[in-house]
Amino acid sequence: MNALMTTPRTTPETTSGSSRPDGARQRSLSRGIAVQVVLWAYAGIAFGPLLLVLIGSFRSNAEILRAPVGLPGSLDVSNYVRAWETASISTYLINSLVVTCASVVLCVGVSALAAYALARWRFRGRALLAAFFLSGLMIPAKLGLLPVFYMFQSMGLIDSRIGLVLLYAASGVPFSVFVIMGFMRGFPGELEEAARLDGAHEGRLFVSIVLPLMRPALAVVTVFQFAPTWNDFFYPLVLMRSGDKYTVPVGLTRFFGEFAADRGTLFAGLVIALVPLAVVFALATKQIVAGLTAGMSR
Repeated sequence: MNALMTTPRTTPETTSGSSRPDGARQRSLSRGIAVQVVLWAYAGIAFGPLLLVLIGSFRSNAEILRAPVGLPGSLDVSNYVRAWETASISTYLINSLVVTCASVVLCVGVSALAAYALARWRFRGRALLAAFFLSGLMIPAKLGLLPVFYMFQSMGLIDSRIGLVLLYAASGVPFSVFVIMGFMRGFPGELEEAARLDGAHEGRLFVSIVLPLMRPALAVVTVFQFAPTWNDFFYPLVLMRSGDKYTVPVGLTRFFGEFAADRGTLFAGLVIALVPLAVVFALATKQIVAGLTAGMSR
């Protein structure tokens, strides 16, 4: 009887277990490189104009007209001197600092008190009051320009820095209340209850306990109120009449004539105008990240 001889087939050892991690690692590396490329491209698009403005502030008008993009022949600071002394950028800078800082302090103070009351107190009409504050986020502020103008005119607030301060503070309250109230609701009330048991009144409790807890949220709303107020062009243009009361965005338009423009001085003025924003962002970066991270974790 013939025996059927079969030889066992040998299969090569599969390396899927070792190849999968390598493939996943390669895909992760490719995604990381793609993300880095996108981020660097975005950074170039975002910071490219700022770099051109910074370089242009050291170039003369003749150099800018001859070659709009290029390096300066020498580090000439005459544009900054002319912008500060002759073009009155110092006056516009002081006006912007006064209006912006006053409106931010007023807005953040009112918003912190309102958000604390809405987040912690129980009273009749609380939901309606919260809806009233938050409704300001759904209504474009520019739609109320005509009533605001007539109201300011009747109150004598046209061409007044106080009018701008009140307008900016009021326009920033809805967003600030929304942010701080959401932040406060994420904290338990045991610390406040313990302070009340120790005899602390509401004012002491708010200053000593609540405000330190609010610090990241306050930093967020401060920056988000400071930046648009500092950069706003619309309201100062409409409500201010005197040139010595212009803020920086409106004052920079005086570097443009009907037939010519002092581009070097304009670039220097733009760089000077960016300094306060850069300082605020640098000082508040840590608190902003903490506030946004805390808000996302909730």
